[in-house]
Amino acid sequence: MSAPELQGISLLRYLWRQLTSMRTALILLLLLGLASIPGSVFPQRTQSPLKVREYFENNPSGAKLMDRFYLFDVYGSPWFSAIYLLLFISLIGCVIPRSWHYFREIFKAPTPAPSSLENMEGFQQLDGKLSDAEKWLKKNRFRIARSGKTIAAEKGYLRETGNLVFHLSLIVVLLGIAGSSVFGMRGEAIINVGERFINTPTSYDNLAPGRFFSIANLPPFTIKANNFDATYDPETNAPLDYTLTVTTQDAIDAPLIKRTVKVNEPLTFGSTRVYLQANGYSPLVTVKDKTGAVKFEGPVPFLPQDANLTSIGAIKVPDMDPQIGFVGSFLPTAARDKVRGGFSSFPELLDPRLLVSVWKGDLKMDTGVPQSVYRIDTDEMERIGLWALRIGETYQFEVGSITFNGVIPWVNLQVVRDPGKQYALFGSILAIIGLMISLFIRQRRIWVREVNGKLEIAGLALNRLPGLEDEIHRMVTEMKGAK
Repeated sequence: MSAPELQGISLLRYLWRQLTSMRTALILLLLLGLASIPGSVFPQRTQSPLKVREYFENNPSGAKLMDRFYLFDVYGSPWFSAIYLLLFISLIGCVIPRSWHYFREIFKAPTPAPSSLENMEGFQQLDGKLSDAEKWLKKNRFRIARSGKTIAAEKGYLRETGNLVFHLSLIVVLLGIAGSSVFGMRGEAIINVGERFINTPTSYDNLAPGRFFSIANLPPFTIKANNFDATYDPETNAPLDYTLTVTTQDAIDAPLIKRTVKVNEPLTFGSTRVYLQANGYSPLVTVKDKTGAVKFEGPVPFLPQDANLTSIGAIKVPDMDPQIGFVGSFLPTAARDKVRGGFSSFPELLDPRLLVSVWKGDLKMDTGVPQSVYRIDTDEMERIGLWALRIGETYQFEVGSITFNGVIPWVNLQVVRDPGKQYALFGSILAIIGLMISLFIRQRRIWVREVNGKLEIAGLALNRLPGLEDEIHRMVTEMKGAK
């Protein structure tokens, strides 16, 4: 005989029960973790728009296919949002009824003893009094309900509390993450030492506001980088300490305040924090045309490629005729071998060199298409020079010259507003506490019945956790020793 087909409300009730089961919640949690992997493998539009553009330039058909599945916008994609919302609904539908059931059960007396204890776990008989058993159970923190010649005792009910706290905390964590995503913002800006950062949208290199974050709510602070000190281990080249000294101003009429920023000691402006994320070097160069007129002068940030701050960058001079671009490498402590060529052997400025490759042609800066400030498309350009410069040296090429004047450090500031971070942290702490409670507390029941002048003792270990028989044996031993 086949089961009747589910229709209408019965079908909806069945689907709801499946969605709010613990098994479904665990599957959705696993799917959420798997769905997050593409977000760390592929560049995201909100964080690295230039790298996304490189994907489309290098492989247009493949990039279009990837974009169709939102691989460049994973966390804003419909499928990621669907998993996130289903997990949220599943947890609420699973935990809330359990919490209500637990609230009702916690005030109830322990479950009465079954009609026969002989088939229960750890069954033992001994000569004794029911009052002695009651005294021992109270001493060992059992909840007790005595009825006539029977005692029902229960211990470890906090284990269920730990389970509920853990799952309720996951809901708090999800709410915190969602709050930071839609009401917060995250941005990055590279500033040279001596320059000033003003917290406006145009000052950022990358700015990713949340869906409901208004740019008008950016706090009006300024930061001037006064000095940056980096200390490295001379044996391992590993960084030991980074210290950035700045002058900050919270508002136009606010006083200037000198402050210090370290890797784990950010600046705080209300609910916005400014972190010291990375550092590098900016070579100071002067570019002149063949008449001696200065066409470019100033620092140019180069991007580090390894732990010793071997860096690459580009210097673009669109005002020269023809347009000139320099593809450069900067070495804080220059070294060379046959395999790698030029590289840096230490991250400090012990023997700085600037290696430049000079190209002439169209820099494609007037096309309206955004391009990286650290790279030059040389496919349609002609190389007209190649040289290595020390500080103070000048290299002459056919249409001008470039002078390497010095080096100043730059720092990458990450500006973050996470309104839900405190809730996510609070939820994470509670989740760990709840998990520890559920793992280490053992829930069990013990029944004692007086039959023909003897005591029968047995129990039940919920979730089949070991240790019940040992506890009953200890109870019997201590009761015999107390006579």
